[in-house]
Amino acid sequence: MAIIIVDYGAGNIRNVMKAIEYTGLDAKVSQDPADIASADGLVVPGVGAFASAMDKLRERNLVEPIKEFSNSGKPLLGVCLGMQLLFDSSTEFGETRGLGLIPGQVVELPKQENYKVPQMGWNQNKVSQINQITRTMNDKYTYFVHSYYAVTDSKYIAATVNYGKVDVPSVVVNKNVIGAQFHPEKSGQDGLEIWQNFKEMVENV
Repeated sequence: MAIIIVDYGAGNIRNVMKAIEYTGLDAKVSQDPADIASADGLVVPGVGAFASAMDKLRERNLVEPIKEFSNSGKPLLGVCLGMQLLFDSSTEFGETRGLGLIPGQVVELPKQENYKVPQMGWNQNKVSQINQITRTMNDKYTYFVHSYYAVTDSKYIAATVNYGKVDVPSVVVNKNVIGAQFHPEKSGQDGLEIWQNFKEMVENV
């Protein structure tokens, strides 16, 4: 079984690769649409700005292959910026269209006293929907670095973390499409458990 990590120049790929290999699955970094189509599971990583990332995906002609993979029923996981790209749009640097795989919009975290933007560090997850990814996550701490967050219908929100007045979706799900706002590959043993959960999703399709 092979996991393809989409290579579009948006960073953090090495840590993701090591975390997936830790579970025993083969991981390959690729921007080849044929690799994406034949993958058993797909990971969209990412750090940086939404608009720049979408530009890079378009430049490499990767938008349609990712969308087509999402229709296959096989697991697709977006991590951090990769999760945000799954939504319809973002307001970062003006409105930018996303992949449109989960309904909703990505907006800036509000300025709040005693809560810095970006949220940077560990935060505690509250699971609202138990599924294959979140089943080991309730009350667990994971590592976040982000200035924007997803606004979406509660039916797509599987877990949240509280950041002042905002309940930030930390895991979102739309059928086989999953997003994690935090970095599981930087979240210690609990993060490795999430990669293990993703492995089991891939194996059980």
